[in-house]
Amino acid sequence: MRSLLDVLYNFHWIVPGEAARSAQPYLGRVEPFLLRHDIKAVINLRGRHQSWGWWLHEERICRRNAIAHFDPALNSRRLPTRRMLAALLDAFDASPRPLLVKCSGGQDRTSYAAALYVVHSRGWSALEEAGRQFAGFPYLHFPRRQQHWLRRFLEFAREDAGSLPLYRWARERYDPSSLATWLVDRGEGDSFKAVFGQG
Repeated sequence: MRSLLDVLYNFHWIVPGEAARSAQPYLGRVEPFLLRHDIKAVINLRGRHQSWGWWLHEERICRRNAIAHFDPALNSRRLPTRRMLAALLDAFDASPRPLLVKCSGGQDRTSYAAALYVVHSRGWSALEEAGRQFAGFPYLHFPRRQQHWLRRFLEFAREDAGSLPLYRWARERYDPSSLATWLVDRGEGDSFKAVFGQG
């Protein structure tokens, strides 16, 4: 049964007992929220922000409870660089289980990261399963126009990767400018704002 905090923080299991997803736990309830689900690692998609109170509090709680904490930043409107994508997949591999992936609302960046987790851990045969991480219900993924690339990403990745697994493709072949061209060619030029760090 889902608790009030689970509902408030948009908490769901990606793979029960292995990987979960949520929004940013606010209201000073980070610790009981993480402990309730026996979370061993937090993958914070909002990036490292040492001057922000929420980040300092979250990092302190994780350190106190021996919970690993990773900060691979993503932007829901800007296409990720190869380095950003590799950092996320590295965090998946380095995290003890169960891990928690979260952004601000647990809707857009988190849906994207959760879908990548499914393919990274299960292979390309799990592509359909990964796509379900973008559901409006129960995950509240209702993207704005410049966030539509999030859902198309794995389609591009599968086409571009050939026989390479996601991790090797991300590290060796992925090119955000190729993704941008692929989107434009499919009439999705307005589905993203820019490549991260550009424009």
